[in-house]
Parts: sequence; structure tokens; C-alpha cells
Amino acid sequence: MATIRKRGKKWQVQVRRNGCKHLSKTFHFKIDAEKWARKTEIAVDRGENLYAVVHLENTSLRDLLIRYMKKITPKKKSRVQETNRLGQLIRHEVSKIPLSKMTSGHFSQFRDSRLKERGPQAVRHELNVLSHAIKTAMMEWDYPIQLNPLDNIKKPAIPKGRDRRLNKGELEKLEAAASLGQSDYLFPLICFAMETGMRKGEILNLKWGDIDFQGRVALLEETKNGSTRTVPLSSHAIKILKMRPRDSDIFPFNISEARLHSAWIKLLKRVDICDLHFHDLRHEAISRLFEQGLSIPEVALISGHRDPRMLFKYTHLRARDVVKKLK
Repeated sequence: MATIRKRGKKWQVQVRRNGCKHLSKTFHFKIDAEKWARKTEIAVDRGENLYAVVHLENTSLRDLLIRYMKKITPKKKSRVQETNRLGQLIRHEVSKIPLSKMTSGHFSQFRDSRLKERGPQAVRHELNVLSHAIKTAMMEWDYPIQLNPLDNIKKPAIPKGRDRRLNKGELEKLEAAASLGQSDYLFPLICFAMETGMRKGEILNLKWGDIDFQGRVALLEETKNGSTRTVPLSSHAIKILKMRPRDSDIFPFNISEARLHSAWIKLLKRVDICDLHFHDLRHEAISRLFEQGLSIPEVALISGHRDPRMLFKYTHLRARDVVKKLK
């Protein structure tokens, strides 16, 4: 069934079977040609599709991820973040592995190496998208992958929820430093985040047309959980929006996420504030809403949380402020 012959300095293998496309592959060494011939013949005995088997050997994880990024990612709400994540994975060494040689060991090593560079949650996101890409290839694209290797590896433990809030004087330091920088949008954006409890992506995607100034609400069409929500706006949030220049007919904060991240990091270095994430402003906002006396349903309406248990993970009240309410 398999024919091996020398062609110049290389060895060519041909596998023929009635009713199937003839397959061939060239190797530098005869022993590799013999191994491939035996493996292919075993696949024939099992009734596997010969063309599919060879396709798996000639397709790398990178090829699969590129197809996934083009076909699946654009349909998702989080397509921007996932495109960036897939771009990093495509450039990583792990993506060079042929699909026929993927093992759990490859991805456990990938996990351990990435944990030295990134946080546990970020690595979990990467493992999840890798797993879903492979599962999609198995279930929808007829790739003859027998087992998803990521099913057998342990994912990093989810870190304990952050309880970072602004300390006394930090907001004033941020304002003073922001006024000295070139990013005049930065401090208004910080204040808007603290007034609304919106996520960074929700603020940057907010359009002028989504804002009802008279009704003091903003419609968010693209949110983390995929559903739209209407956010009540405080008088200060409205004031911030009215002070934004209308040089853009679309966005009040017409900047990219990458530009904001860079400006935020530079700002923290100027004021020497440690361990403060932009997302911590959402923690601060939600905590302040509770301290103002709003109920759980009222805060959930603003924050967009569907599960009260998740809402409490974002909420860290200051004991000294609660004491004031006690008799």
C-alpha cells in the first residue's frame, strides 16, 4: 500500500487506496518516511480518512488560530480583546506545534511559562481561547483531533478579588499630575469612571448619540455580558460630558484603549502610586454608591451585575463610614 523511493537526496512516500485521494510526503531521512508510512497505514486499518490525517500533520496550531480569529472571533462582543489575545498566541512558540503532535504537556509548559509573564486571570483567558479554538475545529470543522489536550491540564487558580480603593489624597495627586501631562482627557475620564462605575471599554465605546442629557441616562450597547443596559448619570457625570470637546461627532472620549493604558501607567509613575489599576475605579464607584445608601438592585442597575454575589466582590465598604450610620 505504501511505496517508498529515493528522489535525489530525499525520500518520497506514496500511499494509495481505492476510492481515496492518493497521498504523498517527502522526508530527508528514510527512517522518517518509514514511520510516516506505518502511521498512515494504521490509520487506513482504523477506517480513518487518509486526507484528514495528513491534513492534521501539515496544519499547525497557528493555522488553526488564524482561521478561528477570522471566522469565529468577529462574531463575539469581546472581539477586540480576543483579537489582541490571539495575536499574541499566534506569535508564541506554542503555535508552531502541528495539530497531530499536540499534547497536554505542551500546554502545561505554556501555562507555566506564561504565568512568569502575566497574571493568572490573563493566562486563564489564553487557555480558554486555545481550548475553544481546538474544540471548534473538532466539532464544527471536522478536524480529526481525538482529544482536546487542554481538557487535561489544570488552569491557574483565580486570584482573590481585589479590594483596592483610593486612599486619602490619591485622587488629588492624580489630578495634579494629569494637569501637568499632555493627556488632557485623562482626569475627566478618571472622574467619569468613578461617577458611573462603567468599565474602561464601555466608556471608550460610549457615543454621543447614546447619551440622553435631559433624561440623564446613557445607553450602553456593548457590555461585558453581551446585553445592553441603561446607566443613570449623576449631575457631575453630565457636567463632565458637557465639558468634553465636540471635535468628534461619535465619541466623548475619542481615544484607543492602548493609548489610555499608556497614559495611565505614565500617570501612576509621576505620582508614585503603586498597585492601582484603572479597573479599581469601578470598585471605588460601586463602593461609593453603597455608601450613599443605594440598594443592591439600584447599584446592580448602574453596574450591570446580574448576580448579587459578583456585585459584592466589587464592593468594599469602609468600616469607618458604616459606623456613622449606626446608632
